[in-house]
Amino acid sequence: MIILFDLDGTLIDSTEAILESFHNSFLFYNLPIPADEKITALIGHPLDVMYKELGVQEDMIWDIVATYKEHYRQISTQKTILLDNAKEAVESAAEFASLGIVTTKTGEYSQVLMEYFELMDKFDVLIGREHVKHPKPHAEPILKALEHFNTQNEEIWMIGDTKLDLLSAKNAGINSIGVLSGYGTKKSLIEFTNVIFRDSLEAVNYLKSRK
Repeated sequence: MIILFDLDGTLIDSTEAILESFHNSFLFYNLPIPADEKITALIGHPLDVMYKELGVQEDMIWDIVATYKEHYRQISTQKTILLDNAKEAVESAAEFASLGIVTTKTGEYSQVLMEYFELMDKFDVLIGREHVKHPKPHAEPILKALEHFNTQNEEIWMIGDTKLDLLSAKNAGINSIGVLSGYGTKKSLIEFTNVIFRDSLEAVNYLKSRK
């Protein structure tokens, strides 16, 4: 079995780091700071998409993304936590499956976080935003991750907390599980999968029972 995990809202909670980095970037460019609810509603999308949706002009999006990343890099480990049961979920999954991470976060920073939480060694591959041309919900991130595995006769699952994860799985032709530990609602997830659990550990326990 191959299990691919999303990060934000699935294994980690970096809301504080994300919001602070957004606030810092808007202040840096002397732009009005959007309401936190508007920012959190977009978590899971690539940064450039988030800034565009928050009203930043097209010609300055990549500059403000760079400002965000510089601040996020400095604070990410201090202001990110593992979600409840996430460590147990990964450790349990590694006992019976091959694991990967597929995220729209910058892969470089994602790897730093996973190493900080002493979990990176459980994963065979990490695909971040810089590794693909088309991020989730496109199939490319998942298909790129699967290049690192022998997928023949393997059951393949994506675990994620937003419809972007589930749509990416659907587009890649693999199974998906929605978890309610992050930014998506049950109503938004149920449109794309009928397998929904409270968190990643419940999802892993379900997959373990299928072995």
